[in-house]
Amino acid sequence: MSDKKQFAVVMLVSALFVTWILYRSLNVVVLNEQLAEDPELKNYPYQFRVLNTEGRVAIMSTLRSHEVPAVVALRVLYPELQELPADNPKVIKAERDMARMQARAQKLVLDYGKFDAVRWELDENWLRLHRAHDQVYSRTALSER
Repeated sequence: MSDKKQFAVVMLVSALFVTWILYRSLNVVVLNEQLAEDPELKNYPYQFRVLNTEGRVAIMSTLRSHEVPAVVALRVLYPELQELPADNPKVIKAERDMARMQARAQKLVLDYGKFDAVRWELDENWLRLHRAHDQVYSRTALSER
């Protein structure tokens, strides 16, 4: 194969690779704009986001996981819950609201039509930025699981 043909093949493969990356990134950008503009989600103190995609799976950020009880994040989102026990009706309502908002974000992403599933990933950066990460390992947070 001549140098010109090899160069053309390399350029074509490179262009396809760049197009693939841009297309994946474009889906993430479009979905995050959609999530940010949703009337209910935009008023919620935490912004659920699409972080990445893997095939037909959207990877989204969340503040809840097996390692981090929702009450840790809720106490950062709503400082008035700081001193309330995890079984307080206000805390329970806030936890239900968080679950409802997370389900709404998931539905919007799935309704976009390019994804069959959502995988949730703990937003450790948000927790660190809001100093909630330290609470995760405190006795108080662990005992409220």
